[in-house]
Amino acid sequence: MAKEILIKPIITEKSEQLSESGGQYTFKVAKKANKIEIRKAVEKMYNVTVDSVNTAIMPAKSRSRNTKGGVIKGSKSAYKKAIVKLTAGEEIDFFGDI
Repeated sequence: MAKEILIKPIITEKSEQLSESGGQYTFKVAKKANKIEIRKAVEKMYNVTVDSVNTAIMPAKSRSRNTKGGVIKGSKSAYKKAIVKLTAGEEIDFFGDI
């Protein structure tokens, strides 16, 4: 169930700064998941205590690229992301022993 709700962690410069300074972690989640389900999934999967959950639906973006045959147009799908704040002193290690 937790794997169906949490699709993958979002690892960008901004999300890394949030995790280092404020104990907040960003995940790509299922569109139909609510904050309570996201909280339970993170707590079950990573054995941490969640303080709060904020969600946002990121809009779809159009993309195009030039090829020999002309321009190919497409779109990047919309998705829902969740920013999860953990209680003080807890952290999630995505990379393990790399």
